[in-house]
Order: sequence, then C-alpha cells, then structure tokens
Amino acid sequence: MTVVLATVCQDGVVLGSDSQITDKGRGMTYPAEKLHPLGELAAWGGSGARSVLFDVERCFGENSAAILEAPDIGRALQEQILPILRHHYDTFISDVPGDEGGGTPSAYVMAAGWRDGEPWIVEITPSGMIGHYADIGFHAIGSGAAMAQQAGSLLSHFHLTARSLRFGCAAVLRVLEALDLTSASVGRPFSLCRIDKDGAHHLSEKEIEQVSKDVRRWEAAEQAAIADIFD
Repeated sequence: MTVVLATVCQDGVVLGSDSQITDKGRGMTYPAEKLHPLGELAAWGGSGARSVLFDVERCFGENSAAILEAPDIGRALQEQILPILRHHYDTFISDVPGDEGGGTPSAYVMAAGWRDGEPWIVEITPSGMIGHYADIGFHAIGSGAAMAQQAGSLLSHFHLTARSLRFGCAAVLRVLEALDLTSASVGRPFSLCRIDKDGAHHLSEKEIEQVSKDVRRWEAAEQAAIADIFD
C-alpha cells in the first residue's frame, strides 16, 4: 500500500509519505523513497507502476525549471507526464501466461509547492486528468488515500490552513502514524517535506524525530485537556 499526502498551512505546504512498496505480482514488499524534489521550489510523490514513476522522476529532474516557471503548472505537469503514460500503455503486455495479477502501467502523480505567496497542489491521474487541491487544503493519493482522507478529516477542527508549517508537519506525521497502526502495508520510515517561500526542504531523520516529539507533546496536551474537562 502506498500513501502520499499534502496539506496546506498558513505559510507553506507539507508533503508526507510512507516508504512501503507492495509488489502484488511477486507477493513481496520492500521500502523505497516516495517523495522527490521538483527543482528547489517544489516536491512530488507518486503511486502506481514503478516503471512509470522512474521515468517521471527522470523527466522532472530534467524539466523542473520549465514546469515551475510555466503560467499553468498543472498543464505543464500534464505535458510532461502524458507521453510517459502513453508509452507504457502502448507497450504493456496484459496477458502474460501465469502472471494474470501482475499489475498495470497506471500511476498517480501529485506535486506541490508555494508560488507568489500561494500554495499549489496538483494531481495527474492515470488518464491524464488534472486535479487542483490547494483550495481544499488536503489531498492524498495511493491505495491508502481513502484512509488518509478520513484521518485528515478527523484533524480538520485544528484548522491546518491557519496554522504554521511546524504544526502541519506534526499533523501529517500523525496521519501517517495512524495509517501505520491500521494497515500492515503502510510502513515506516516516513518521509516529510516542507515547502515555503524559500523553497522545499526534505526533513532528515533527526528532524523527523523532532516532529515526532512535537506529536507526543500534542497527544499529552490532549490527554490533559480531556482529564481536566471530563474527569
């Protein structure tokens, strides 16, 4: 199972992901990085066929400047991804003997950034459709997306769009931890990236440990509030 999610904060955007890859055709799982730079000012994550996402990563590495400088980032992303999808659809052999459950060449891509004082979150679906989610403030892709959306809804009363990136990182990590508890196929380590006017910063293991400490303090404060009100 894969989950990549993004949330809008007052001063930027936070992306997060798990690191578990499931290969249904071979009946195996393994860890892999799912968040990637999109130049120095944005980041992206993907879900689906690894061959497609490998080509997308290479394409974005070569064309990040053109994408981020385009008047319409969504269409710029679409223009880069569509030829890759078409190539894999055209060359995919669906009826391999003895490997009927070997998967498909479809993939979802979600990118996010901060430009001209505004957030942007764009998804490109396997059919090439463009989805814009910055106005909604939260979005997720991958087989764990539905659970992530539920977890995000349960945190909606904290009004993430009106809070800092530090809080956004804690909220995203808390969603990932909830999915880790409820789904055996969502696995650690988790990845986080915070994006603001100064660009994208992919958090180190030590920085994610500090975010985890913020989450533990947050949980303790909730427990203290509950005890004060109800006990």
